[in-house]
Amino acid sequence: MFRVHRENHYFCVQIHNLTDKAMRHLSERLNRLAPSATLAMSQKSGEMKAQGIDVINMSVGEPDFNTPEHIKAAAAQAIAENYSKYSPVPGYLSLRQAIVDKLKRENGLDYRVEEVLVSNGAKQSVCNVVQALVNEGDEVVIPVPYWVSYPQMVKLADGVPVFVETGFEHNFKMKPEQLEAAITPKTRMLILCSPCNPTGSVYSKKELEALAEVVLRHENLYVVSDEIYEHINYIGGHASMAAVKGMRDRTIVVNGVSKAYAMTGWRIGYIAAPEWIVKGCNKLQGQYTSGACSVSQKAAEAAYTQGQECVEEMRKAFEKRRDLIVGLLREIPGLEVNKPEGAFYVFPKCSAFFGKSDGERVVNNATDLALYLLEEAHVATVSGDAFGDPACFRMSYATNETQITEAVRRIAVALMKLK
Repeated sequence: MFRVHRENHYFCVQIHNLTDKAMRHLSERLNRLAPSATLAMSQKSGEMKAQGIDVINMSVGEPDFNTPEHIKAAAAQAIAENYSKYSPVPGYLSLRQAIVDKLKRENGLDYRVEEVLVSNGAKQSVCNVVQALVNEGDEVVIPVPYWVSYPQMVKLADGVPVFVETGFEHNFKMKPEQLEAAITPKTRMLILCSPCNPTGSVYSKKELEALAEVVLRHENLYVVSDEIYEHINYIGGHASMAAVKGMRDRTIVVNGVSKAYAMTGWRIGYIAAPEWIVKGCNKLQGQYTSGACSVSQKAAEAAYTQGQECVEEMRKAFEKRRDLIVGLLREIPGLEVNKPEGAFYVFPKCSAFFGKSDGERVVNNATDLALYLLEEAHVATVSGDAFGDPACFRMSYATNETQITEAVRRIAVALMKLK
């Protein structure tokens, strides 16, 4: 039997640091949401650093590289050319054309500019689509582990997240029979992330085709294909769900420049989808953010149209770091570590330490372990609870090899104290 569970549509998650009075005055919609665990851990580690504590922050998924020079030069040129006015809600035509060309060149996908919408980061892109397609009570299938914001976005749209547990032993990838078992007449959407945050798992073309067979049997089911880590891939190539036969009109591709080009702060993401979906998201975006930053759009245009050598250089560096951190973590007794196929995260299974103590505190779960590692080893990680898997924790290896080596050394020392 497959483990599938649905969240209570009206389940309320308490927001930290708010008084009961404040909770009563905030909307029920907001009170249903949980705060971002990754940002919370990063904030806590930042506070410790401010106190003079040497904390190695491996909690946030952000490349440590600087934005490539030619992209920064394009931004500077845009400023000089007075790209300082409101931008069109769907994005500059030139950027959308660059995205269309990229999708054809790299993914074999044919889109028109009318089928592309640029947003303030891929995060807004996903949220736009969920808000545009999900009605109250609609169910959205989300494989576990998941990126922390997916279920919160669904709840914000008054939808119901339906979680499918994939499992460490299956390399955290959902099987077609699991997807079929999760689908009901209320199912509206599947959110699929490949390469995956937090596990680094990558779905092959064959695996996507098997899932697509299930999707195509259900005419009202759409797939949000989050491909933001597309270029940080260690298996020789990226497969897009939209490229699977019959899936172009059932798939919303989400991507952006943040990870591949080290442009997290520039806040440029996009969707490529059937025009009616793009129009709906454009209508929504026009009411609450309008167009994305004008200068950032010109920088993103340069990212897509100029030399791609920087992308491969960063990918190779991440792959080297992946090999380093996996090798080091596997030397720690009690940890189980899969070898990620993409992205820049590792998601070790740590349940062997549950119930153990250093003599002062007991580690009962992954949240306790993450706090223990922060306080004892001064290494910031994120509990797997935040991603739906309480047996694991996430580490980002988007940092230099010296920091990685020292962080794992500290973790090993701290874990040896648990008896």
